[in-house]
Amino acid sequence: MTFDLEQTDRLLQTTRAVRKRLDLDRPVERSVVLDCLRLAIQAPSGGNSQPWRWIVIDDQPTKDALAGLYREAYAPYIASRKAELAAQGGNADHPIAQSSDYLAEHLEEVPVMVIPCLLGRVTADDSPGHVAGFFGSVMPAVWSFMLALRSRGLGSAFTTLHLEREKEAAALLGVPDTVTQLALLPVAYTKGDDFRPADRKPVEDVTYWNGWRQRG
Repeated sequence: MTFDLEQTDRLLQTTRAVRKRLDLDRPVERSVVLDCLRLAIQAPSGGNSQPWRWIVIDDQPTKDALAGLYREAYAPYIASRKAELAAQGGNADHPIAQSSDYLAEHLEEVPVMVIPCLLGRVTADDSPGHVAGFFGSVMPAVWSFMLALRSRGLGSAFTTLHLEREKEAAALLGVPDTVTQLALLPVAYTKGDDFRPADRKPVEDVTYWNGWRQRG
C-alpha cells in the first residue's frame, strides 16, 4: 500500500498545540470524538496491554470545575515562568505565553475535554525502564488522537497542569486511586486551517550517531 506522502507529511508537520484558535462556539459531536478515539486505540502499547481509558467531558459544571483546578495551578506556574524569562532577558509576553494565558482564561468554554488515563500507578521504586514502558503504553495513542483530530479540522493541546490538583480532579470524576491521569486535552474545531510547520533546529543538530554527541 502506498500512502500519499504529501498529505501524510502535512498532517505530521502541522499538528500544532492549538489554544487561541480553538473555536469555542462550535459544538463538537460525540461521534467525532469517538471516531478519533477509535483510531487512537489502534496505537501500540507495551505487551499489547492496552492500558488506556479515556474520560470525555462535555458536561458544563464538570468543565467549570476542572478549569478552576487548572487555573489554581496555572497562576503560580506562569508567574514563575514569566519571571524566569524576564530575568534571562527574554520576552515575558512571548506568543506562546499569551496563548497559554488565553487557554487558562477560557478553558471551561471548550466544547469537550478529554483526559487520557492509565490503569496502574508508578512508584518511587519502579525502574526507569518500567516508568518508560508505563507511560510509553499510552503516549502513542494520545498523539494518534491528536492527529485524528487535526485530520478532521479539530485541534487540541497537551496540558498537564490540572495534575497539580490530581486528587481533587480524581474525586470530581470518580477516578480510583489505582488509575493515573495523564493529561487534559481541550478539544474544539479550529478557526482556519492555515497551520504551518514550526521553527525547529536543523535535525542534524539534534541527531547523534552511535553515541552521545557523535555526529557520525
